[in-house]
Amino acid sequence: MSGKRAPRALWGTGEGSAARVLRYTAGDDAHWDGRLLRWDILGSLGHADGLRASGLLSVREHRELREALRDALRAAERGTFRIGPSDEDVHTAVELRLTRRLGADGGRLHTGRSRNDQIACDLRLYMKDRLLNLHDDAGALVEALLRFAARHRTAVWPGLTHGRRAMPSSAGAWAAAFADGLLVTLAGWPSIWARVDRSPLGTGAGYGVPLPLDREAAARALGFAEVEQLPATVQNGRGKIEAAALAWCSEVAHEVGRLASDVVALASDDVGFLVLPRALSTGSSLMPHKRNPDLFELTRGRAALVDAALVTTLLVKTKLSGGYNRDVQLLKPPLMEGLDRTSEMLRMMAEALPLLRVERERALAALDSGTLSTDEVMRRVSAGAPFRTAYRAVAAEVAAGRLFPRPKVDSILERRRSIGGLGNLGLTVLRQRLAAARREVGRARRPFVTAMARLRG
Repeated sequence: MSGKRAPRALWGTGEGSAARVLRYTAGDDAHWDGRLLRWDILGSLGHADGLRASGLLSVREHRELREALRDALRAAERGTFRIGPSDEDVHTAVELRLTRRLGADGGRLHTGRSRNDQIACDLRLYMKDRLLNLHDDAGALVEALLRFAARHRTAVWPGLTHGRRAMPSSAGAWAAAFADGLLVTLAGWPSIWARVDRSPLGTGAGYGVPLPLDREAAARALGFAEVEQLPATVQNGRGKIEAAALAWCSEVAHEVGRLASDVVALASDDVGFLVLPRALSTGSSLMPHKRNPDLFELTRGRAALVDAALVTTLLVKTKLSGGYNRDVQLLKPPLMEGLDRTSEMLRMMAEALPLLRVERERALAALDSGTLSTDEVMRRVSAGAPFRTAYRAVAAEVAAGRLFPRPKVDSILERRRSIGGLGNLGLTVLRQRLAAARREVGRARRPFVTAMARLRG
């Protein structure tokens, strides 16, 4: 390929590359790397500590690199240090800043490190931060759902199967079920954290580094629980860890998307069990009366985009050979977008849920005779009739048009006292599970936050 030659890259061989090739291979990486800038600097601070512990940096060199990196971190957080158009990536931007300040000594930071283990470290630090925030966001929605369930425990309405009225349920049971579903997903969070909480530094390009690196010192400096033992595991795992995090997000999105879809249906004009306040609805440019559930429709759509991010990641990583492959550069956009969208959905739904109003009388009135037929069967069973006999008799009466009287709400609840039933939602147990999940994430958070604060100085 002919064309203008590009400047020599930090990672280049000295032969140069066509500018068009560099533009194509870099793609929009600088945009996504901008979100990794602070993590690249913090990772470099941890790496510098590891080099000092390994005897590969003098006290002076370590001090000067640490001061320069902390200065870069402050500049990045102020917005005065950014990845420029001439920078290949986040690693180049940081190294060039160091060499401008320290001269040749700035290049010592790359001792014992490849961009391969460097980006793996950046991404793991980034993911740890995002996963902590996501756990907090999911917990906040669970809390909002439990408050809604407690407030509307006696707001009885028809439960649906196949989109048709089935049996009595309640607004409280509806909200509690979504809280329970999110808590089940939160229970899987520690396994994702454990996979991310392993330091890749010192593995180089996937085959280790011929230097006496104290990998454990670098891991401790960065708050990792342990090191990734075998170097090849780091590069072979690219895409695998991202997919695991996005699969967890997909589970969260499953609950949030279904919750949003239910709100759209339950607040429709034809159902009307829920009422959207004006703060949660949008209007029409043509029809003055419209109050549209755009917030919930877009949440449902964004849940699908989280699944799309997971699928993209799975497809990119599929059938890659062992070792590093440049394809994995393309994993950054779906990872970051998927994590962002999951957080955004959780926060919006936690804010919106308390504003929903339940139309109790309309919901109760919707308990028609068919919806109460199972209650009538069980009433007869309780009086001694065999189930199948009672079922057939009630089915014949329903077909003949008989209307069964609606029991009082207290009676409907009282007949459902089994754990999880309308009269026994077990909200206290759900709150205890939320508290336990928060304690566990607190234990995971402390070493990471402490390490980051120490590196920042």
